[in-house]
Amino acid sequence: MNFTRRSLMAGAGAAAASALLARTAGAQSFPFTPNQRYPDPAVQILDPSFGKYRLYSSTVEQVATGMRWAEGPAYFPEGGYLLFSDIPNNRIMKFDEKTGQTSVFRANANYANGNARDRQGRLVTCEHSVTRRITRTEKDGKITVLADKFEGKRLNAPNDIVVKSDDSIWFTDPLFGINGEWEGNKEKSEQATTNVYRIAKDGKISAVLTDLVNPNGLAFSPDEKKLYIVEWKGTPNRSIWSYNVGDDGSLSGKTKLIDAADQASLDGFRVDRDGNLWCGWGSNGALQSEPTDIGGRRVFQLRGKSEDLDGVMVFNADGKPLAFIKLPERCANLCFGGPKNNRLYMASSHSVYALYVEAHGAV
Repeated sequence: MNFTRRSLMAGAGAAAASALLARTAGAQSFPFTPNQRYPDPAVQILDPSFGKYRLYSSTVEQVATGMRWAEGPAYFPEGGYLLFSDIPNNRIMKFDEKTGQTSVFRANANYANGNARDRQGRLVTCEHSVTRRITRTEKDGKITVLADKFEGKRLNAPNDIVVKSDDSIWFTDPLFGINGEWEGNKEKSEQATTNVYRIAKDGKISAVLTDLVNPNGLAFSPDEKKLYIVEWKGTPNRSIWSYNVGDDGSLSGKTKLIDAADQASLDGFRVDRDGNLWCGWGSNGALQSEPTDIGGRRVFQLRGKSEDLDGVMVFNADGKPLAFIKLPERCANLCFGGPKNNRLYMASSHSVYALYVEAHGAV
């Protein structure tokens, strides 16, 4: 490739514009210093069986910062990059593993939330406000609308998304994106319930679940015979439900697999090849029943300290806690990536963190 002064200046201008957009539209960037000691004390083993998944000489790293609420990470191995949403800033970001640089992949992203890579290497996205739809970004950059209505009524606020090996697309549709002005526009729901949907390979959309209150994260077991879904309701605690998946896409055998602790909250999660669930974790915001005196003020404090709860909780396929990865920010969602599919990317409030592990993503 021949570089001229004009092309170099154009490239520099584009880079500067991208950096300026990231800086002016972003939030506070937070410094982070990885632990120097091995093994990283941030990786807390709760059951000895997790020992085989910990890399002794790997530490938690901060790979990007400056977001307002990082969500929906999805890794693209053919390009060696991670895409993730910065919802309040209404953009999708791109972290390039080769250069270590973060840039704006898509501005005005309709408050995109969950993202996934389909089996053909295309981006599928939950646009959870304004357009309230599921889209696919084609290889040429064009955007195809896969679903924006069910039974003639607009979707609520598509939240998280997964793609099955039969090319069907599954997503949750709670109310978060239309409940207020922070992550989109406040609007009325047209649906009577908050559903889980399946888009078949032929494009037909069906509601596979209608009885969950604000379904959130979802993931399949490695053999795709189980579907796990987070139910995000205030009380009782947030839970992960397990379902049997039929050949026709039907769900049965609803079983509670994981119940978040009284002070904690589940969000997005992923499953590794051994069937373990790696779950975004943090404070659920519940307040103590009685106020505490602080400087003469009666303050209702959180029942659980964020600094004790923020991170990633790992469970085995039976729902037994195996480990906790402590982070300085609440983890909303995560995915596996890297050349060997063993780098855990954790989208966490203002930043994205990464940790190499001896586990590999199931998909």
